[in-house]
Amino acid sequence: MEKAIEVKDLRKSFKSAAVLKGVDFEVKRGEIFALLGSNGAGKTTIVKILATLLKPDGGTATVNGFDVAAHSENVRQSISLTGQFAAVDEILTGRENLIMIAKLRHLKNPRQVAADLLKRFGLVDAADRRASTYSGGMRRRLDIAMSLIGKPQLIFLDEPTTGLDPEARIEVWNVVKELANSGTTVFLTTQYLEEAEQLADQIAILHEGRIIVSGTLEELKKLFPPAKVEYVEKQPSLEELFLALIGKKEEK
Repeated sequence: MEKAIEVKDLRKSFKSAAVLKGVDFEVKRGEIFALLGSNGAGKTTIVKILATLLKPDGGTATVNGFDVAAHSENVRQSISLTGQFAAVDEILTGRENLIMIAKLRHLKNPRQVAADLLKRFGLVDAADRRASTYSGGMRRRLDIAMSLIGKPQLIFLDEPTTGLDPEARIEVWNVVKELANSGTTVFLTTQYLEEAEQLADQIAILHEGRIIVSGTLEELKKLFPPAKVEYVEKQPSLEELFLALIGKKEEK
């Protein structure tokens, strides 16, 4: 399968502090790739470098076949980035937010683009309400919908569920699954183990500036002692319990 991202020996320091100390990984087209790490591990630094917002000190990185340093404009045209905090304009309605972005991208028929995305992300009923009235999950869905205007090949989701309650988090998980099912490559950073377990085709763990392990969930489970595996396997049952208590069924 063709590579959407290829990173080799990526390095970055801030003053005397080395944040990335030689990072290597690959992301295949059409998959959900989860980068796990604690706060301060360097996840956002990697995203910023891949999105051409930050220059690396060493190593190479290509996104959709383009070198991030030499062909930054080509990279930016083929990706979208959603940060830890929703970038919606709270004064505007959901529909107006989407139309505004469609116009900024010079798309034809921005109202139709907005209508299609509102339907796709389950926001039709709230379309003409100000975004300030939206729940956390609705706001995040709108934010991701805005990121998809222009149909980017790859979307970066940098800790997209930080600060969300469990119900809103599950809403976002369902959106991410739908994105992957439609062929979009998703690069997800998270500090939540169960989030990576629920969503990712491939998982990499970033620790002290390096990728210490990567692979599928099943491959990673084999590396941990039984007690650790048992903890990971119990995570979905918490979500099942939560969904049962609020009377909802998890979307497949």
